[in-house]
Amino acid sequence: QVQLVESGGGFVQAGGSLRLSCAASGSIFNINAMAWYRQAPGKQRELVADITSGGSTNYAESVKGRFTISRDNAKKVAYLQMNSLKPDDTAVYYCNAKIVRSRLTRNEYDYWGQGTQVTVSS
Repeated sequence: QVQLVESGGGFVQAGGSLRLSCAASGSIFNINAMAWYRQAPGKQRELVADITSGGSTNYAESVKGRFTISRDNAKKVAYLQMNSLKPDDTAVYYCNAKIVRSRLTRNEYDYWGQGTQVTVSS
């Protein structure tokens, strides 16, 4: 089994910062891309940022310059540093990882965390 566990969400005032963490555990051979998504009430889930195993990153336009995604491959952890938070950033944030479980088959599977709530007050 593979698990992704997020932490670090909470309540913050506009302009504040939060750091989310996503820890992967279980039967893992390799983790390819990792990503953070978010879903606000009444809206579709959207990509916030992603990062390849080599460290290449991609960001949604709405968070560029404010959020930074990073990862520690040895620890199997991804982070999302969120600065200058706005009320529009309020959402449940989900971690996603594309994981290879077997070095023999090399099949890649999508895994999701349970989500962590981020609330930004004005």
